[in-house]
Amino acid sequence: MSARILRPEDAVNENCPWSGKPIADDSLTLYRGAVVGFCNPGCRDKFEKAVADFDAALSRQGNNG
Repeated sequence: MSARILRPEDAVNENCPWSGKPIADDSLTLYRGAVVGFCNPGCRDKFEKAVADFDAALSRQGNNG
């Protein structure tokens, strides 16, 4: 299986959701099948960590109820 190449022109946004700055070519991620862009890799990584933390919390909640 080959990795999907993420391109800025495929992003659902033009500006970073954290900073409001324009997205950068090296700061893209795939979220629920959509390309999301960020202004730098730090913002992208912050988003990926937040999503992972939320998914883990939801998983724990599902296991307790």
